Amino acid sequence: MAILAIDQGTSSTKAIVVEGDEVLAVAERRVRPEYRAGGVVEQDPEALWQSVLTSGRAAVAEAGATIEAVSLANQGETVLAWNRSTGEPLTPALVWQDRQAESVCTELADHADLIHERTGLLLDPYFSAPKMTWLRRRVPDGVVTTSDTWLVHRLTGEFVTDTSTASRSLILDLARVDWDPELLDLFGLGDEELPALVPSDAIVGTTGVFGGDIPVGGLIVDQQAALLAEGCVEPGTAKCTYGTGAFLLANRGTDPSPHPGGLATSVAWTMRGDTVYCADGQVYTAASAVRWMSDLGLIDSAAELDTIAAEDSGGVLCSPAFAGLAAPWWRSDAGASLHGMSLSTGRGEIVRAVLEGIAAHVAEMIDLGEAPERLRVDGGLTRSATLMQAQADLSQVPVDVFGSEHATALGAVATARLALDDSLSLDDALVGWSPARTYEPHWTAARAEGFRARWRAVVEADLTGKDVS
Repeated sequence: MAILAIDQGTSSTKAIVVEGDEVLAVAERRVRPEYRAGGVVEQDPEALWQSVLTSGRAAVAEAGATIEAVSLANQGETVLAWNRSTGEPLTPALVWQDRQAESVCTELADHADLIHERTGLLLDPYFSAPKMTWLRRRVPDGVVTTSDTWLVHRLTGEFVTDTSTASRSLILDLARVDWDPELLDLFGLGDEELPALVPSDAIVGTTGVFGGDIPVGGLIVDQQAALLAEGCVEPGTAKCTYGTGAFLLANRGTDPSPHPGGLATSVAWTMRGDTVYCADGQVYTAASAVRWMSDLGLIDSAAELDTIAAEDSGGVLCSPAFAGLAAPWWRSDAGASLHGMSLSTGRGEIVRAVLEGIAAHVAEMIDLGEAPERLRVDGGLTRSATLMQAQADLSQVPVDVFGSEHATALGAVATARLALDDSLSLDDALVGWSPARTYEPHWTAARAEGFRARWRAVVEADLTGKDVS
């Protein structure tokens, strides 16, 4: 069966057509968020929609195959207000990185423990509900939902979201996998029209925008889709995606309890009648930190990272909190920093320090739980051997690079296959893969811990205003 999978991400929309284990076609359209002062990160919803249409149609035309289903992986926490009758957007889309809803979280600080216990998430404007509340206070009309609901409505006319996306909201009871009335009231969303919750292995409607009348199903958050594609289907297996941010996810099986180490807990997927959970943490800026270096002229593009990065950072350490710090600090007010520079510091040392800072943060999150035997990785920045070797060294586990550039879309392919065929097993739905490259740790454990201790001291100094000792 040929599946059209659409990965609608922060920086691009990618559409691929897959039949069996073969990728027949790939089409990608860039979408660029607008970053402004005050933590504003917004996207034009119509640009997102057009990128879905143009990439999807281009992939279908290139593949020349009969498409049996369309699946969609989405950004997870990006929200907008829109007209339920016409589908017209009423606001820009507030991207998951957007911090404008910080005031909403401040108002609800006394309820943080309840929210964490009920949802598995930390009270932070990264998640959907604070942004929904912030928009609702400014736009009295229409509905306020995550971007997937709006895109699916444009495709099919249906008003739905899948459980993995809903679990990123702060208003879903994680154990019951249902909207929580008490939390809805806390966020001032008690009267809001909410989309119906569906599993990831469901057909939710049909669309004619790609030719014919094609079933639409296999809805899932982008990071959970990558977790699935990389075969992390057993508890304890983990992956990290290096895209706009770096996203670490670890399979927790059927355990919905809050993570004891400070990571978030979310629905990985609901399929075949069962809900599987995952622990997750984020470095909010990975490729976006690389783009910052490019904007400053330190590099021309990400392709230059390995040629520009120095062999050693010369003692320079970077806290890559360009859009705040996630787990385990959860400090949206944190800023990025470079420590230890001197007159001898050049762009090579800065580039290496930024890459090592990203890897150090991921390593810290890995240590919050039971370390996996291997870390599976995907995303554009896995092309950087400097970053991947730093990740292996600082995490002290082998790093396996996913054998395809399309992990998220391939995960969505698997969910669509399961939606189409009730008799198909999860293993049979996955596209086979083997590592494109493996990075073994070169540093000793003592060296890795020494570096990370110095890096943690820099982060804590930034947060407390104290000198690094």
